[in-house]
Amino acid sequence: MKKGQRASDSRCRGDASSRRFNTGIGKGKTIMKSRILTRLFVGALILAVPALKPVQAEVVGEIGVDWLGNDIIVEAVQDPQVEGVTCHVAYFERGLIDRLQKGNWFEDPSNSSIDCRQTGPIKIGDIDMSKDGEEIFKSRRSLIWKKLIVKRIYDKANNTLIYLSHSRQVQDGSAKMSLSTVPLYTSTEILQP
Repeated sequence: MKKGQRASDSRCRGDASSRRFNTGIGKGKTIMKSRILTRLFVGALILAVPALKPVQAEVVGEIGVDWLGNDIIVEAVQDPQVEGVTCHVAYFERGLIDRLQKGNWFEDPSNSSIDCRQTGPIKIGDIDMSKDGEEIFKSRRSLIWKKLIVKRIYDKANNTLIYLSHSRQVQDGSAKMSLSTVPLYTSTEILQP
C-alpha cells in the first residue's frame, strides 16, 4: 500500500493481502457455525441415548467376598413389557487390587445368576414371540467387548416366560448361563397390538 492510500481502497482493489483477510473472516464464521451445529448434535444425541437404553437395574445387594475388594452384586430388573415380573441378577465384580494383581484390568468374569418371580398382577404388553426372544437388560462386563445380557423368551406350549442370563462376547462366546421361568396361569392374557 502506498503512502496516503486508504485501507479501504486496497480492499476494494482486491490485492492479495486483503483477499487473505476477507477469506479468514469467512472461514471464522464457517468454523463457528460448524462448532455450534456440532454442539447441538452432540447435545441431542446425549438426550436421545437414555431413551435407547434397555431397562435400568437397581442395585439391591452388594456382598464383599474377600479382602481384595471383589464383590457379588445383586440387581433387581423390571421387565419393561411384562408388568408384575421382577428378575434378580447376581454377578461378580472384581476389585481394584484383584485387577492389578491379575493384570486383566478391564474385564469382569462372565458368571451370572438369575431368578425371576411374579411380584404383582401380570400384564403382558407387546412382547417378541420368536424363539430368539427379546433382550430386556444388558450391562457391560468389560471396557468394550463383553456384556451381561438378560433375554425373555415366551414358551407358548407351556404358557411360560423364560428369562435367560448369559454373556455376549465378540469372539469367544461363553457357555456360562442361568435360567429362570415364570409360569403364566390361565387368568393371564397376552396382549397383541
